[in-house]
Amino acid sequence: MPVFFRLPGKLKGKGVDETKIDALRERTPEPVRDRVPPGQFVTNGWPVLHYGSVPRFDPKNWSFKVWGCVANPIELDYQAFRALPQIESTADIHCVTRWSKLGMSWEGVPMRHILDLVQPTASARFVIAHAEAGFTANVPLEAILDEDVLLAHRADGHDITAEHGWPLRLVVPSRYFWKSAKWLRGLEFTTDDRPGFWEQNGYHNDADPWKEERHW
Repeated sequence: MPVFFRLPGKLKGKGVDETKIDALRERTPEPVRDRVPPGQFVTNGWPVLHYGSVPRFDPKNWSFKVWGCVANPIELDYQAFRALPQIESTADIHCVTRWSKLGMSWEGVPMRHILDLVQPTASARFVIAHAEAGFTANVPLEAILDEDVLLAHRADGHDITAEHGWPLRLVVPSRYFWKSAKWLRGLEFTTDDRPGFWEQNGYHNDADPWKEERHW
């Protein structure tokens, strides 16, 4: 299993105070109500929410790996990863803290291309996203088969900021946004489901926003 950069000392929570989230609330226009899951409100902002410090990015020491239940494991340095095919995609995102941002533009490597490269085996049923500081998030394999799943480096026409996950963020629009791991470093295909950081701390394992799967 690859070893990733770990932050020194005890992690401390950083980001937007959840008590202030309501200040971002916008009136949901009638034509888009069917795009907003139960219990969510629309915002034009993009709050920063994460646990721990923002890692420093060093392209010389950065790599992206895919391993596990795949026929062709890969490990790419930053230059090789950025040379992969890129697409633009539009998707709505839904945070477990109840805000939704509609019609976000994303740019990055389509997950479909990664799947073509590594060829998951018949035994693969789950994907574990590995990020900086040892953070993990688990998603079922079928969730990453959607056409709008990306390994993104740009959002709404700009490079993703460090606070939002630069240089690479997984984007899985069909799940609450904590599944879209920031500071992504690798994907592990597994036969067994292994709850990630937030799932081990009370958040729902599947995280379908349309079923309001927020917490256990």
